[in-house]
Amino acid sequence: MTLTRIAQAERLVVKIGSSLITHDGEGLDLSRIGEWTRQIAELARDGREIVVVSSGAIACGMRRLGWRKRPAAVSELQACAAVGQMGLAQAYESTFSEHGLQTAQILLTHDDLSDRKRYLNARTTLATLLKLGVVPVINENDTVITDEIKFGDNDTLGALVANLIEADVLVILTDQAGLFTADPRKDPSATLVREAMAGDPSLEAMAGGAGSQYGRGGMLTKVAAAKRASRSGAHTVVVSGCEREVLLRLARGEAIGTLFTAETHPLKAKKQWLADQLQLGGRLLLDAGAVKALEAGKSLLPVGVVEVRGEFERGAAVACVSPEGVEVARGLVNYGSNEARRIARHASAEIEAILGYVDAPEIIHRSNLIVY
Repeated sequence: MTLTRIAQAERLVVKIGSSLITHDGEGLDLSRIGEWTRQIAELARDGREIVVVSSGAIACGMRRLGWRKRPAAVSELQACAAVGQMGLAQAYESTFSEHGLQTAQILLTHDDLSDRKRYLNARTTLATLLKLGVVPVINENDTVITDEIKFGDNDTLGALVANLIEADVLVILTDQAGLFTADPRKDPSATLVREAMAGDPSLEAMAGGAGSQYGRGGMLTKVAAAKRASRSGAHTVVVSGCEREVLLRLARGEAIGTLFTAETHPLKAKKQWLADQLQLGGRLLLDAGAVKALEAGKSLLPVGVVEVRGEFERGAAVACVSPEGVEVARGLVNYGSNEARRIARHASAEIEAILGYVDAPEIIHRSNLIVY
């Protein structure tokens, strides 16, 4: 049934990793890029909408600058990405144009998706491009990243984009056949996982460590991306980009790579946006009664807040943490951190006497909460 849904997918996000798009870091592999664009063009002619999330800007920039080792300094990474993005965009534009398709380059940072207005603007822009038959090519805006705002890897970015446009399927093309039960390079008995439920905790133990020197992702980030994409109902396939006709075979429903099936009930748009926040304004430590209230679908009242950590303003996204230190929910606060500290552990009826005004009887309304 799930494979049928993959074959029937109308909107796909295709993420292409750095190790695939370059000759082991030695410049862009134009022949491979040409193969993927040919397949995407065929899917587009079949009426499907495709967004490409592409790594490779830094690897391309390293080649153009004659650097053999990925730089550690942020300023050098930014300069390298700026050089490489020119080559990456040129490669996609030229190969897609051979098939009569227009492309658009979109560079994103986490700030673009953490701000609600910019999130909605990005969503509208992508929807318009897809309606016009344009293939958006998205990359993290490495020219302006800092440690505080970067996504960390394009697998995460691919999942965020899948949620942003409510894609049916996220395809992660990598240099591995999929997820194995153990690292096949170290354990000859390791077997390929054909299908799993996204978010299954046992998958993280199988996923191993980091990726190559040219990219920041490893299988662990792909498992996490599948879990994130599943929140909007998107299935994820992790598969080798070296497979012959890989995208067309997936579109026919062929079982290749590892399929991560999505949860049955996608999150609503605002709650999906909340779940996607990588940078939170602060943390609210709750008592056991407040945790039970959230699990029962109720709002978070100030009486259930034991401690407020961090500095944030009204409307910020914050984490709600259980007495055991586990994040059980997150939401948009009705009060800034200073006000929240003053009304914590107090009944809602006392807010006006403490602050001199009442914005809302609850710190977070249930409509602005997502509970895990």
